[in-house]
Amino acid sequence: MHIFDDIPILSKSALFGILSKRFDNQEKRLSEIPNPELLHDGKKAAKKIADAIRERKKIVLVGDYDVDGVSSTAIMVDFFRQIPYPLESIIPNRFVDGYGISPNVLNRVDADIVITVDNGITAIEAARLCKARGIELIITDHHTPSAILPEAYAIVNPKLSKCTYPFEEICGAQVAWLLLGLIKRELNLSIDMKGFLDILSIAIIADIMPLTDINRALVKEGLKVLMSSQRPSSIIIRDFLNKSAITSEDIAFAIAPRINSAGRLEDADIALKFLTATSISEAYSQFEKLNALNEQRRETEAQTTNEALKLAKDDNVIVVAKDGWHEGVVGIVASRLVEHFQKPAIVLSINDGVAKGSARSIGNVDIYELIKQNSDFLSKFGGHKMAAGLGLQESKIDSFKNALNRSASKLNPSDFLPLDGIIGILPSQEIDFELLELLESFEPYGEANSRPLFLIKDAQIVDIKYFGKEKSHTKITIKQSAHDRKSIELIQFKKALLMPSEKKLTCSYRVVKNEFNSVVSTQLIINKIYNY
Repeated sequence: MHIFDDIPILSKSALFGILSKRFDNQEKRLSEIPNPELLHDGKKAAKKIADAIRERKKIVLVGDYDVDGVSSTAIMVDFFRQIPYPLESIIPNRFVDGYGISPNVLNRVDADIVITVDNGITAIEAARLCKARGIELIITDHHTPSAILPEAYAIVNPKLSKCTYPFEEICGAQVAWLLLGLIKRELNLSIDMKGFLDILSIAIIADIMPLTDINRALVKEGLKVLMSSQRPSSIIIRDFLNKSAITSEDIAFAIAPRINSAGRLEDADIALKFLTATSISEAYSQFEKLNALNEQRRETEAQTTNEALKLAKDDNVIVVAKDGWHEGVVGIVASRLVEHFQKPAIVLSINDGVAKGSARSIGNVDIYELIKQNSDFLSKFGGHKMAAGLGLQESKIDSFKNALNRSASKLNPSDFLPLDGIIGILPSQEIDFELLELLESFEPYGEANSRPLFLIKDAQIVDIKYFGKEKSHTKITIKQSAHDRKSIELIQFKKALLMPSEKKLTCSYRVVKNEFNSVVSTQLIINKIYNY
C-alpha cells in the first residue's frame, strides 16, 4: 500500500486550513458578479430584444434538451411572463430534430427574432437560413466556438476570443440570465433577478461548471432561494428531497437526472412544463412523469453499461459503439466507463450506418480538444473540456478511434489522474458533528471544489451487515487501529460486500449529513475500496 505512504493524518484545524486554500482570493459575493455589459454583443442583443418587445414583434426562443438548456428556456419563459410579453419557446427533440437550432427546427418557426439559449455557436446553416428569411438571429451559448462563426445579428458567448467578460466558465443558463439582466435595464423593469437563482443553481450544478468564483456565490444563494421559493417546481423539489437544507449533491444526484430524463428518453418539454408550471398540481403531475422516465432511464442505462463494458478495450480513450443503443443514455454510460476505467470514454449509438454519441473526460484531459484534433473523421461535434457530443459514419469509427488514441498517447500521463484526490486520514475521534459543520461551511461541493475524500488504511473489520429492500447495501463497522476505543461505521451503497479472510479494509470515503425521520447523523460513504 505504498501509494498511501505520504497521506497525512489530519486534525480538524489542519483540514480547515487545506479547504480554505481552495478559495484564496476568489470568494465572491453576488454584488461582485461582473457587469453583463462586458459580454460581447450583450448590450447589442439586449437593445434589439427590448426594441422588438416595444414594437410587438414575434420572438421565438430555441433551447436545448439537457438540464442547462431546459433551465435556460425556463428562466427566459418566466422572465417574459413577468413583463408580460408573449414568447414562443421550442426545445428540439433529440430524436426528431437533433441538437440545437437546425434547419429542421427553423421549418416550423415563424418569427421576427429568434433567440437561442445554450446552443447555436456552431449553427452556420441555421444562421444562413435565418438571414435568407429576414429573421434576426441572436445566439446565446457557452460552448467552445469553432474558427468560423455563424452569421448572426449578435453572438453572446463568454468563450469568444473578443469577449471581455472576466469569468468564462459559466453555463448556458447563466449567459441567458445575464442577458435578461441587460434587457431588464433597457426596459426599466422591476423584475427581481434573484428570483431565478433556484433554477439557475440547478443548471450550474448539472452542467458541471466549476464551483469557484461567481458560480460558487450563485449556487450558494440559489440553494437558499430553492428552500424558500414559491415557484411550484421548487416546492415539489423541496417536498421530494424532504431535507432541512438542500446541497449541490442533492441536485446533482437526485434532481438533475430526473430533469434530464425527459430529453434523454422522450421529450424535454415535460421537464420545461415542470420548471414553468404555474400550479403545484401541474408541477406534481409533470414531476411524476419525470420520475417514471428516470426509472426507465436507469434500467436502459444499466443494460447498456453492461454491454459497453464487455465491448470496451482499455485504451487511453475508451471508444465503444453498437447498433440500437438508446441515444438518450450514451452520455451517462460514458460517465460509467470513465468511473470504471479511470480514462476518458466515448459511447456511440449506431442507427442506419450513422453513429451519434457522447464523450466524457477525467482529470485534466481536454476531450473537446482531442476530438477537434481528429474532427476530419466526424460529420459534427461540439462541447467543452469535460464533455462533448459527436456524430460520424459507422465506417469511420475504427479510424477515428485509432487516431484519437494516437493523439491521447502524446498527453502527459498525469493528465489522466482523477482530480478528486484523497486529502488525509482522520483519526476516529475527529469524526463528529463538529466535523460535519466544518465540511458544511465549505459547501457547495462539485466541480473544482470536490467533497473531501479521506482514507481508511488497513482497518480492522468488526462487523458487516446488509440493509435495504433487497439487502443490497452494506454497513461495515471498523476500528482504524487496534487501540481505538471508538469504532466507526461505513456505508457501501448498491453492493453487498462479504467479510474478507484477513478482516482488513483500505478505502476512501466521504463524510455527509444524513437526515432520516428528523434525526440528523454523520454518515461515512465508501468512495473506493483499494484492498479487500
